[in-house]
Amino acid sequence: MFPRTAAVVHHAGAGTTAAGLRAGVPAVPVPVPVDQPFWADRLHRLGVSPAPLPMSELTADTLADALRTCLDQPSYHDNAVFLARRVRAEDGSAAVLEILRRFEHPSCGRPS
Repeated sequence: MFPRTAAVVHHAGAGTTAAGLRAGVPAVPVPVPVDQPFWADRLHRLGVSPAPLPMSELTADTLADALRTCLDQPSYHDNAVFLARRVRAEDGSAAVLEILRRFEHPSCGRPS
């Protein structure tokens, strides 16, 4: 669904953030607990979202303002499209497997 939107309003959890980045659309992050403030800040620093909108400040007016900012500044969309290409080109599973193989212990039963 994300690729069909002009922007995504979300809680900035790791999985939703990744889905938004893959979709190539700008975001309006509304973080709440745990890791969400980190990912919301990261989206802002990457230039794909305006400043995070804390849940405590969320109103119809603040959300409308954030969406206008997100949609009226082409750089958010341009940065999102650029990052989406990079994310889609990356083979994250292969990178993780390579790191795990570096730490593999010879006595773990791996066939030779």
